[in-house]
Amino acid sequence: MSLIIIGTVAFDAIETPFGKTEKIVGGAATYASLAASYFYNKCKIVAVVGDDFKKEDIDGLNDHGIDTEGLQVKAGEKSFFWSGKYHNDMNSRDTLITELNVLENFDPIIPESYQDCEYLMLGNLTPQIQQTVIKRLKNRPKLIVMDTMNFWMDIMMDDLLETIKMVDVLTINDSEARQLSGEYSLVKAAKKILTMGPKYLIIKKGEHGALLFQGDQIFSAPALPLAEVFDPTGAGDTFAGGFIGYLAKVGTINFNNMKNAIIYGSALASFCVEEFGTARLLNLSEEEVSGRIQEFVKLSAFTIEA
Repeated sequence: MSLIIIGTVAFDAIETPFGKTEKIVGGAATYASLAASYFYNKCKIVAVVGDDFKKEDIDGLNDHGIDTEGLQVKAGEKSFFWSGKYHNDMNSRDTLITELNVLENFDPIIPESYQDCEYLMLGNLTPQIQQTVIKRLKNRPKLIVMDTMNFWMDIMMDDLLETIKMVDVLTINDSEARQLSGEYSLVKAAKKILTMGPKYLIIKKGEHGALLFQGDQIFSAPALPLAEVFDPTGAGDTFAGGFIGYLAKVGTINFNNMKNAIIYGSALASFCVEEFGTARLLNLSEEEVSGRIQEFVKLSAFTIEA
């Protein structure tokens, strides 16, 4: 059994108040697969790059045990590239450059060796590509987690709603939840979105943590207060990868394990923002990860005297 992560493997150029980078490796599938690999050793990615993507960058994924057979390398073409500049509050940014390149005609090919997929993470791509991946799997995975964004709500809502019907878990941020539902209250928004198909909904609130909804059950996870945030790029994808990686590890899907998975995903995301790009995610120790998870436990633990 395996975990498939579909998304972008790309180049980013990032500027924050703490500095700037030239082209560095990024992309949703990159962040998510690196995060998931800390909990689950059968991660496989489906993505596309150009021949400007270096072999050593692919080797960096393989070194984490990530299967890259599903990573297409297009000869004579360039990889997806995004450049952005973050404002002082680090919660808002300006996109400076977006070059789709190979992503413009991406056709997700599922290798035969990937057909044992039990867990599927649909990174932020067009709803049609996300649907195609589901349909190309011979058996429906045990768990399908989907990430999306307001851009697809703006230009292809019907396709997006059709895809949402096909998944078990939807992850979006608070503004996207309000746009998708038409409700300002996140509780009302969640109830409406859960009628669209998914069994679980995660609403990400950035530095304010995340909310998990299933039926009438709600869990509120904190965000770890950090002294310094160098680069928020990829934090949401890292969260999603850690989330599904933990669930693949434990193998049982229920509300309690979903709560734990959010903490594990949040812990990995808290590492991601400490350095530019994927640098912090490449060499974490088991002790660092378990220590960070305990910090989350202590942050929200309390007792009440009668």
